[in-house]
Amino acid sequence: MLVLGSRALSGVGGFLAGSVGHAVVAHTEVPVVLVRAGEQADDEHERDPFGHPSAATRFRSVVAGIDITNSADAVLAFAFEEADRRATGLEVVHSWSPPPYSVYALAADPERRDGMARQQAARLTDVLSPWRRKFPAVEAIAHSRVGSAADHLGAAALRASLVVVGRRVRRHALDTHIGPVTHAVLHHAPVPVAVVAHD
Repeated sequence: MLVLGSRALSGVGGFLAGSVGHAVVAHTEVPVVLVRAGEQADDEHERDPFGHPSAATRFRSVVAGIDITNSADAVLAFAFEEADRRATGLEVVHSWSPPPYSVYALAADPERRDGMARQQAARLTDVLSPWRRKFPAVEAIAHSRVGSAADHLGAAALRASLVVVGRRVRRHALDTHIGPVTHAVLHHAPVPVAVVAHD
């Protein structure tokens, strides 16, 4: 694992990774964790009964964003291990969009739209099943939602101690593309972000 410090864009914004940080995230094949400058250990914990940050309270949840149409195993392995290590829960976020040709048909047919949503949720449950068996102490909550993955992960990050996202390994030396969702999370998440490379 590599851990990089990063300047924050603002008090509530994400990371200003810079060219070095961006290049490391884009090219390394080990997990990279970005931690904002000024981050304190108690920032990753729930507030105490008086509403103050405290490292003595429980860790806030780990959030993982996955794409169930591609291999999610590397991201899920890292996320479950981190949640288990922190003795906290895991929220797994999967976002999906209906095929462009079906948008109008689904708007006119709520039953069909609901059926598609149930199908996506069932697929997410199937993907999580072996990991739930492997990590029985981790309460994993599945969120299958229609719409922007970056938006859903951004909302979930507000209650997290760590956000875990994936990045497809690209073998071309000059390719610095890290994916739009990972890029958005890096620039907007107010908590540490782990980027896990996968094939």
